[in-house]
Amino acid sequence: MTLNVLTPSRTAPSHDDSPWGPPPSRQRPRRDIYRLLNRLLVGLLVLVQVYPLLWLLMTSVRDERDFATGNPFGLPHSFTLDNFSRAFGVGNLWRYILNSIIVTAGADLLIVVCGMMGAYALTVLGFRLSGVVRGMFLLGVIVPVQVALVPLFIDYSKIGLLDTYQSMVIPLAGFSLPMSIYLFSSFFGYIPRETYEAASLDGAGPYRVFARITLPLSVNTVVTVVMVNSIFIWNDFIFANTFVLSENLKTIPLGLQNYIGAMGKTDWTATFAAVCVTVTPLLLVFLVLNKAMIYGLESGANKG
Repeated sequence: MTLNVLTPSRTAPSHDDSPWGPPPSRQRPRRDIYRLLNRLLVGLLVLVQVYPLLWLLMTSVRDERDFATGNPFGLPHSFTLDNFSRAFGVGNLWRYILNSIIVTAGADLLIVVCGMMGAYALTVLGFRLSGVVRGMFLLGVIVPVQVALVPLFIDYSKIGLLDTYQSMVIPLAGFSLPMSIYLFSSFFGYIPRETYEAASLDGAGPYRVFARITLPLSVNTVVTVVMVNSIFIWNDFIFANTFVLSENLKTIPLGLQNYIGAMGKTDWTATFAAVCVTVTPLLLVFLVLNKAMIYGLESGANKG
């Protein structure tokens, strides 16, 4: 007589109970879906950003009658460069571009110099209540530019700065300074303290440390600050419209008003040609310095 010993059967663990998660066969469809959604989102963002530029370019080389009688958002049925000649003939476009370059370069120079020196004093040198001072600078980000128009106009009229380049450069640099100090402070904090200590042990003072260490390492951050603020300064209208009184000092946004004729009649194709000419330089510079700008933002974000 034999006894049958019943042993409990081992059941294989299910994939759902596995500590390693679902099998790859189930993860792949999800990854493919997420990847497809990401590509669709990126494609939509690119379309939203690129389509206005393409439409601007197509309209600038489109015949005026074709634009008025046809579909303004459709493909052009004609090609002409007369719009650019009318754009330079209606307004003093070269003068507007030169004024914008002078204002943008002057404001960027002030922003970089003051922003770097201020961030260096707050982050690297350090002093009592430096955090409070940094916080006061950052409060300037939320201050609207409109609150300064009337006081600045009164002060400029008293000291004779109305209708000058300085009347636009000073407020543009001042309102851009808080964000610039934040970006520079974030990057300066990313530099190891040992580097500054080694330079101090070698006998380098604060000015020499700034010139030999901080400044060369901050090239990408300088490019980032310049590009971020140049877009705002190049397209500024409110300060130029408030403080500029003569035709010779008009910048591009203010000078484009000349393309609006009597009774509000606008030569749209010439206007788009003028806009295309004024947008192209800044766009080319942005495309060339795009990698340096992204690297500067990432370097500041790693520490800040």
